[in-house]
Amino acid sequence: AGGAVPATVGVLDGQVRVGLDETALERFTPEARKLGPRDLGVCAAQGALGATTVGGTLVVAAAAGIRFMGTGGLGGVHRGFPDPPDVSADLGVCARVAALVVSCGIKSLLDVPATMELLETLGVPVVGYRTDTLPLFYDAAGGPAVSARVESPGEAARVAEAHWRLGGHGIVVGRPPKESLDVTPLIEEGVAEARRADVTGQGVTPFVLAFLHERSDGETRRVNRDLIVDNARLAGEVAVAFAGL
Repeated sequence: AGGAVPATVGVLDGQVRVGLDETALERFTPEARKLGPRDLGVCAAQGALGATTVGGTLVVAAAAGIRFMGTGGLGGVHRGFPDPPDVSADLGVCARVAALVVSCGIKSLLDVPATMELLETLGVPVVGYRTDTLPLFYDAAGGPAVSARVESPGEAARVAEAHWRLGGHGIVVGRPPKESLDVTPLIEEGVAEARRADVTGQGVTPFVLAFLHERSDGETRRVNRDLIVDNARLAGEVAVAFAGL
């Protein structure tokens, strides 16, 4: 409706697909592989079914010439680093792919301050959409200060154009969720439970999210779905504004 083209990314039947209809989306059951950048080629070659992470989607988007993406939360430095020595591939991809990612900030189950420091080191601007602080996924407030603030999709598009013209790559735009949900105690419980269950690497996020959905009686799932739609909408508005520059 906003003039942009929606294109959900996934791997089906040995092909990387950019743009999935409802029939294709219904095939992505919990048994689908979780695909980061390293996993795309393997999944396609083996003819398996896989859903992409933020980093995996960015790799595919770059190959397809797509520069704007709306998502939930960005991956980052896991709590306790360097034990475990776990840093999401999202950050490395942001450092080398010229794309603008609209999210509700860094996943709050991660080490947010450390992730912000690493993004700065990698030269990735973290811009707040009508906010001076980075949202904490479900919670609109309480995050670290952003490097800049924009007030409209057009201003975000101009920032992206200037950043890319100067040789920059990824940009993160933090958009606060419309409905703020404080689930900090539940997140702490979920992370502790993941450690007790010896869940590591790519398994941590889905484990903790499932824990939150169950313990919040589905409230986090509902808010999560809403914020993904809103982020996709803003990414589309920025894409349309960029096309008009």
